[in-house]
Amino acid sequence: MKQFVVAPSAGKRLIAKALASHATVSKALKNGTLVIVAGTTNGYVAEEILKSLGVADGFSRKQFFRGVTLPPGSAVTSEGRLTDESKFPGDVVITKGEWRKGKTIVDVIDDLKEGDVILKGANAVDLQRKQAAILIGHPKAGTIAVALQAVLGRRARLIIPVGLEKRVNGDLFCLAEKVNEPSAEGTRLFPTPGQVFTEIEAVQLLTGATAELIAGGGVCGAEGSCWLAVSGTKEQEEAAEKLLASVASEPAFSL
Repeated sequence: MKQFVVAPSAGKRLIAKALASHATVSKALKNGTLVIVAGTTNGYVAEEILKSLGVADGFSRKQFFRGVTLPPGSAVTSEGRLTDESKFPGDVVITKGEWRKGKTIVDVIDDLKEGDVILKGANAVDLQRKQAAILIGHPKAGTIAVALQAVLGRRARLIIPVGLEKRVNGDLFCLAEKVNEPSAEGTRLFPTPGQVFTEIEAVQLLTGATAELIAGGGVCGAEGSCWLAVSGTKEQEEAAEKLLASVASEPAFSL
């Protein structure tokens, strides 16, 4: 067994590299439509997938989100959205390998069907139950409400890239019941169906090794980091060591 410290930004890059090799994603890129809904983790995912298609020029992660959590006093609204959204580039929509620049999930939702894939990030993950939930600030429940029209209505596939720093304890449905009370204030919480995809799944997909979360935290730039214990054959552990070293120097996310 080998142990590794994975910072949040490195985790985002790791998840992105794995999803670019995900069989379901690859199939959608070739034969259908892949929608990468804007979000900070999905910005890394979009980079890796567009790079694999040779069309990454012109894409930037800088404004590829609708809502973010920033320190108090930052230029966001009370619900975590940028006060200036004029530079939002749209989601990344790829149909049969062609990037449809400027399109959003709203533009293509009625055309999505079985075999198509939506990648949508989350704000909370329950690792024990393999469930995720999304903070909702939009009065019509935002892009997840749009996505579920195709996921539940026409069997499109929903994959949820989410970093381990967003882990929570407890049943997300019970937590949602509390924060969604009519008398409560702040954002709402929406537990959502879909395949949860964290750094743990990324390591397994790319190396075959098994990763377990054993500790977390850090200082001086390691805040939010997770400690992973990785086990497998000698070859798998060596592959994991090489993989995690390749993302270890990923700089912290910045606007």
